[in-house]
Amino acid sequence: EEEHLNDVCREVVEKWAESQVVDAKEEKEDEIQALASVMEKQARIVVKPKEVSQEEKQRKAALLAQYANVTDEEEYPCPEGPPQDGSTGTAVNVGSEKSLFRNTNVEDVLNARKLEREQLRDEFHKKKEQDKLQREKDKLAKQERKEKEKKRTQKGERKR
Repeated sequence: EEEHLNDVCREVVEKWAESQVVDAKEEKEDEIQALASVMEKQARIVVKPKEVSQEEKQRKAALLAQYANVTDEEEYPCPEGPPQDGSTGTAVNVGSEKSLFRNTNVEDVLNARKLEREQLRDEFHKKKEQDKLQREKDKLAKQERKEKEKKRTQKGERKR
């Protein structure tokens, strides 16, 4: 009966191994099928070009023309010419009044850099002063050590 038992066990293991191979093949086929269906769906998707009406085209052209007509006089309305702080200002005619548009980002960045430089300069001066005081302290300590050494040597010489 043990011989039959070993044969039965081997047969069970073989059948199990065969079923695992079949399952793996089916899973691969399922994955391939899923990928194929996704690719087909993506191929079907077509981006439709946006239709722009004639009115929208005219509106866009008018806006571009309005901003393209800025002259040097309008760009720098001040008599001294371009701004000295590095900012750019442009004036555009809106009806009868002029409005001034300024790029405040440039000013903000310049101010931040200036503030940072000032802070670094202050820190440098503080560090310089601290180093100077430390050198003076070290010099005094060195002098005191020398004087103590002198006194010690003088005492030693007196005793002799």
